[in-house]
Amino acid sequence: MDQHVSDTSIISLAPWFETPAGAYARAWEQSRLDELTADIFGYNAVQVGLPQIDALAANRMANRWVTESAPAADPSHRAIAVVHDFAELPFASQSLDLVVLPHVLEFAAEPHQVLREVERVLIPEGQVIICGFNPVSMWGMRQVAGRVTGAHFLPLHGEFISVPRLKDWLKLLNMEINRGHFGCYAPPCATDRWLQRFAFLEKAGNRWWPYLGALYIVQAIKRVKGMRLVGPAWQKKRATLPGAVPVANKMKNRQDEQRQGREWTRS
Repeated sequence: MDQHVSDTSIISLAPWFETPAGAYARAWEQSRLDELTADIFGYNAVQVGLPQIDALAANRMANRWVTESAPAADPSHRAIAVVHDFAELPFASQSLDLVVLPHVLEFAAEPHQVLREVERVLIPEGQVIICGFNPVSMWGMRQVAGRVTGAHFLPLHGEFISVPRLKDWLKLLNMEINRGHFGCYAPPCATDRWLQRFAFLEKAGNRWWPYLGALYIVQAIKRVKGMRLVGPAWQKKRATLPGAVPVANKMKNRQDEQRQGREWTRS
């Protein structure tokens, strides 16, 4: 897949989120992202792509930016800070505390390179949050069938990544999985009416088949080998009793007394 096709498919993802199924997915993702990002602290946070979702709405960092691979077609959406190739993040190495990737890897021409760039720009112990479609779900199976019949349910050009595969990629970059969520257990219905009828499956799915949700969100932390957080070096002082004299001083005093005694005897 060349870069032009990749960029086009990323942009085509936005209209899908305006469909009933897309709105259902967006509401779930927004809720989970708010929970995950609210307690992540630092100075600089970036959301890469898909400005239709406000992934940093609940985050309280001083600097929060949204970047895209193309200028925003709808001026009503949030302001885009930078337009760039997702495989080359325009940030200095170890300069960001948090990076959010909403469905970026699935539509990128080089998903491994995107992750390598994320690892580069994150500070040690910085965090990345990744949203994706779960291929091991009813929505994923519907998409596979749609490639045969031509009746696509999800965006056409996405290469959906399973969670075990994503974990392997993150492990190679010393990214440690911290938390994760699956959601959207309703069947792949095209109307809001039917999606609402199956809303009861959210609780049932979380309990009985948690890994079969149509969407997942993974949170990972950048670990640096050989590095650990160190607190202030407090100097421990030995407790001494009032009037106590250290052993070294006692020996010195005894030697002085003996020397004075010899001098007094010679005199």
